[in-house]
Amino acid sequence: AAVGDRRRALALADEELALARRWGAPRPIGIAQRAAGLARGDDDGLELMTAACATLAEAGAPVEHARSLVALGAALRRRGARVQARESLRDGLDLAHRCGAVAIAEHAWEELVVAGARPRRDALRGRDALTSSELRVARLAADERTDREIAQLLMVTPRTVETHLTSTYAKLGIRSRRELAPALDDAQGAPGADAPAAAVDA
Repeated sequence: AAVGDRRRALALADEELALARRWGAPRPIGIAQRAAGLARGDDDGLELMTAACATLAEAGAPVEHARSLVALGAALRRRGARVQARESLRDGLDLAHRCGAVAIAEHAWEELVVAGARPRRDALRGRDALTSSELRVARLAADERTDREIAQLLMVTPRTVETHLTSTYAKLGIRSRRELAPALDDAQGAPGADAPAAAVDA
């Protein structure tokens, strides 16, 4: 679709949706609905993208739900439905921010500006972007605790610790555990100084 081969895009999207429905799991169905909607780009496409948002919400797939809300908002904006677009984009931005999905949140923020909203600059990156759970995990990791030790201390799974650290690295703009302590120290002096916002004015 991006290179103008809409016929091929539609064929692939329809095939993906048929396979996802045959498999029966809601998350891939929702992702396939979004892809099919994007490939169509018409009223039927908007219906599919709206269905994708509902499917992914019910599936408990917050990152893909946020991605679909933003995609729907962008599609509505392109078709001139700015009020509806801003509503979908705000919901997507809020959900992406809560999930720590920085790239999706930034896309939503940019689309909101184009759609005529007045988003405030707030913390998508930096120490202020961290949730309380992420900050607790980051501080323990900065103190050279292992994932297993952190999981035992906080009574969570090691996978949860890993997820929090991955999100924290993205928000702090770092790549490794050894960078945590300096990043947390530096961030205290300039919270949220370099990124667009999760909060949006009407």
